Amino acid sequence: MNIAYVVVVVTTVLVVALHVGLFWKIRGWMDRDLALRIAGENESRRAYMLARLADARRARVRRRDLLAWLERAASEYAPE
Repeated sequence: MNIAYVVVVVTTVLVVALHVGLFWKIRGWMDRDLALRIAGENESRRAYMLARLADARRARVRRRDLLAWLERAASEYAPE
């Protein structure tokens, strides 16, 4: 097998893996920003919303349902 083919295959696999990793990372940042935007400037509410985002991830809430799920969680927030 020609070494050029090996280099092309390895490089392609690494580039695809990089793009997939960046996709998931940016998607996580977008979800985090959504939760923080809903929370506003209140620090305790921000911590609460980040905890609810972690709950949503554990519950495998679909991305299209995440906004409604987080808004429902925000409405249940009771300051201590």
